[in-house]
Amino acid sequence: MLDVRDRQLLERVQLGLPVCSRPYAEIGVAMDMPEVEVIERLIQLKQKGLIKRMGVIVKHQQLGYRANAMIVWNIPDHLIKQLGQRISQFAFVTLCYQRPHQAQWPYNLYCMIHGKDRATVLRQLEQLSLDCALCDFEREILFSLRCFKQRGAIYQHSASDLKSHE
Repeated sequence: MLDVRDRQLLERVQLGLPVCSRPYAEIGVAMDMPEVEVIERLIQLKQKGLIKRMGVIVKHQQLGYRANAMIVWNIPDHLIKQLGQRISQFAFVTLCYQRPHQAQWPYNLYCMIHGKDRATVLRQLEQLSLDCALCDFEREILFSLRCFKQRGAIYQHSASDLKSHE
């Protein structure tokens, strides 16, 4: 069950964290709450499963990264963890995760590479493929054709989810 302060905190963080050296302190000032309490409440909300994760949304195109490719591989299941860990160590890989095989889509290992241009992304992919011994696995390179709206989670709670502190 959420109290009023938790709901207010969720409403604030869903807008994004302030860009500053101490974003939780800034949120705390706006909410008349100590920074440590903001952090503790966020930890508790995450432990309760009300916040799945918190992360950064990078607007790649605004930073000049115009070539964005999702690379998908069909990897034997027993190699997924090992190869996923190796792939995620490369600085140019911004995302790496597993999905289950599907009947019409055999790929189960995904990674994202963002680059200034296609040639850079393809060079990085070649390096990744050689260094991780991925050359023998079926793959597809899916370059982004357009940029979709990027935003964080939206939290909605009914009045019955709230406890009043009045």
